[in-house]
Amino acid sequence: MIDVMKPLYTLLLLAALLSLGSCQAQEKQTKDKTYTLKSGDPNGIGKWYMGREIAHVMGYQGMAWLERSEREQEEETAQLIENMQIQADDVIADIGAVSGYHVFKIAPLTSSGKVYAVDIQQEMLDAIADKQEALDVENIERIKGEEQSTNLPTNSVDKVLMVDVYHEFSYPKEMLASIHSALKPKGKIFLIEYRMEDPKVPIKRLHKMSEKQAVKEFEANGFLLVENIDNLPWQHCLVFEKQN
Repeated sequence: MIDVMKPLYTLLLLAALLSLGSCQAQEKQTKDKTYTLKSGDPNGIGKWYMGREIAHVMGYQGMAWLERSEREQEEETAQLIENMQIQADDVIADIGAVSGYHVFKIAPLTSSGKVYAVDIQQEMLDAIADKQEALDVENIERIKGEEQSTNLPTNSVDKVLMVDVYHEFSYPKEMLASIHSALKPKGKIFLIEYRMEDPKVPIKRLHKMSEKQAVKEFEANGFLLVENIDNLPWQHCLVFEKQN
């Protein structure tokens, strides 16, 4: 008599192993359990941090959109700059400076200070360099960042500006550690992100952030929310202070 149970058992075991492998491929954690890797939104990279999926980076090909003429009206950049209460001797880092839209508005206000323009895309830094030369601006220093580091000098920065970029960091925990190191004691981060709480903001979901999620991530990495300046049309202006 043929033993049909043995091949059946083998098939069931194989199916279970394939199912387990599929689940592991769909969702797994990195070695230190900081990040979870799983499928998600088409606009995301399949990597999650503290319950939030990280969005794809906007490439340099979108530079023209960043410099669009209606941006001031849509985002009230002048109000954002006023929110920062910039002093002449401030050292400010624009992380994710892209084409320098905010950098060139800040530079004239830091006449005895400096603006670090940080970006990981060389094409963005080249665009800033071209404009800097054309306008003869001397107090801007361009820095090529990396996925896990701003490459800013330690204890060198009074204020950090991040406009619609933090949600795209592939390694947010490492980047926040790098920013923490670069900030002076009680230094501040001005986090500008499209409001997740407002469905009327015409931006893809993964390119928005809620105040609750931002506070969760920043407080876990040595920063305290000291103010939510709620005067921008579409974006949060969350001010975090470095905690020692």
